[in-house]
Amino acid sequence: MESSYLLGRIRNRPKPPATALAIFSAIFCIMPIAQIAIGAIYLHECPRQHYIPIYLIVLGLSSLLFVLLSCFPCAKEPEEGTSNPLSTIYKAWNSLAMFFVFCWFIAGDVWIYSIYQPNYDKNTTNVDPYCNKTLYLFAFWINTLFNISVGFFFLGVFLFLLGFCLYRGANPAADV
Repeated sequence: MESSYLLGRIRNRPKPPATALAIFSAIFCIMPIAQIAIGAIYLHECPRQHYIPIYLIVLGLSSLLFVLLSCFPCAKEPEEGTSNPLSTIYKAWNSLAMFFVFCWFIAGDVWIYSIYQPNYDKNTTNVDPYCNKTLYLFAFWINTLFNISVGFFFLGVFLFLLGFCLYRGANPAADV
């Protein structure tokens, strides 16, 4: 009985107000704008790994695109009994774009972590090319925080599934 009540609550979850979604979208746009700005300002300031500023710009643009696309009417789930072909196209495009961003993050990990601790001094006669400190550390911490977040997400999913399996094993009446 409890599990059917919980499933019913999940299926009929309340919709957040439009103002909350607008505020969340505005806050979510701050980081991509910072990524684009820092990538553009320091575009030629990392000869050690010239892909890092490009990485930030593309990451910021794709994140902004996600936020903007989520505001379109086709992003909303259709009511029961109706079909919306634009919603299907949106979901397919969104899945493809998420796969691209996932691969882009992996590429960013390779570009950023492969030169960990670069030479930050532009004026040294060192053989090792430099990378702007602001650019590098910004990209480094963006990727590190994302990787930590993904790790916590998978840990949470694992713990949820473990708890669900333990609950089902301890309560055989829940299978009915």
